[in-house]
Amino acid sequence: VQLQASGGGLVQAGGSLRLSCAASSDIGNMNVMAWYRQAPGNERELVARIGSSRSTNYADFVRGRFTISKDNVKNTVSLQMNSLKPEDTAVYYCKATRAVVTPIGILKNDYWGQGTQVTVSS
Repeated sequence: VQLQASGGGLVQAGGSLRLSCAASSDIGNMNVMAWYRQAPGNERELVARIGSSRSTNYADFVRGRFTISKDNVKNTVSLQMNSLKPEDTAVYYCKATRAVVTPIGILKNDYWGQGTQVTVSS
């Protein structure tokens, strides 16, 4: 699976951006689709994820401001980001995870997109 993230840019604090992640194949086969971010000098961290049943989880620092969604027909995952803060500045990555049951256990495959820069000015 190849993932292409887009939608990043420069926005003022309080503004909004919508990130999109386009997959090269059927995301309905993926167990989890997620957005991560990495700021300079920091480790990559989970922002939000959505399961195959469309259940969602959010990091505490974005809950109530960001919304993750997916379109299994268009094979896209989106992240609507509202009320942006300067501390949201980071490169945002999308990730797809597929878990396969094998005779020796569950094999988990992760696929990463290339990242899109989000910069929030104060």
